[in-house]
Amino acid sequence: MSNSEQTLPKAIFLMGPTASGKTELAIRLSEQHNCEIISVDSALIYKGFDIGSAKPNAQEQARAPHALIDILDPSVPYSAADFRKDALALMHDITARGKTPLLVGGTMMYFKALLDGLSPLPKADPKIRQEIEAQADKYGWQWLHDQLKEVDPVAAERIHPNDPQRLSRALEVYRISGKSMTQLTQTVDNDLPFDIVQFAIYPPERSQLHERIELRYKQMLKQGFEQEVRDLYNRGDLHVDMPSIRCVGYRQMWDYIDGNIDYDEMVYRGIVATRQLAKRQMTWLRGWDKLIKLQTPMGENAEQTLALNMKLVVDSLN
Repeated sequence: MSNSEQTLPKAIFLMGPTASGKTELAIRLSEQHNCEIISVDSALIYKGFDIGSAKPNAQEQARAPHALIDILDPSVPYSAADFRKDALALMHDITARGKTPLLVGGTMMYFKALLDGLSPLPKADPKIRQEIEAQADKYGWQWLHDQLKEVDPVAAERIHPNDPQRLSRALEVYRISGKSMTQLTQTVDNDLPFDIVQFAIYPPERSQLHERIELRYKQMLKQGFEQEVRDLYNRGDLHVDMPSIRCVGYRQMWDYIDGNIDYDEMVYRGIVATRQLAKRQMTWLRGWDKLIKLQTPMGENAEQTLALNMKLVVDSLN
């Protein structure tokens, strides 16, 4: 490591699948070791998404405030680029006050955006998207694919004519910026002026994680998850195509309230969807570089495991 790298301020990533025990470890680190928590979770950003997102409760947040929680109405989209900008600003502020940023969550795309940077792609333009859709209705997607071949042959080779979402986005990028998506993705803002130490909590057995997920989902139902989603549903301005309502658990409850499935099916689908999310998170982590593995605190040895995890994280700061 070079001298310049050694002088970078430290920051901690604490990753792991849902229901693996990240929150309690993060809170104790915040209480005992001068860390401040930044949430890395695409559901926790939304106001009113409390029970179904397993958002830290009032007592937990009183012990250790979490940044990037409750920052947006569910009607407002939030991208990985938005997260990167907000998280970097918070990280600089935390280190300027002599503390260590502790980024905690399971939205792996957000962690990756911080580590690897993002291409400077323009934001969606509803007017241009409508123009593209109108052309698709009039001329067909193959005609639009031929248009893409002319301006971005590399993307056209990668995107099938029967993939309207990606095809529309590639054309939209070109029409907004005058540059092809291929050109823009070759330029990445990956400046991350921190010495990142990365941890992930790994459950010892997948079956144990599955049990924890089922137990937690049923606890959410007892805590009033259905009423939480009914309140969102009754607003009238939210729908299933919004990123917020597509969050795991919320989509399944929404379908139940909408009358598409019965209660038992909602419970089953909610648990299955959460397990699938955990599987995707574990798949991300298996290919992650420079990762220090921690164990999930469970059963009689939970406190001992938690203490060991604390020691591993704290030692990394010295």
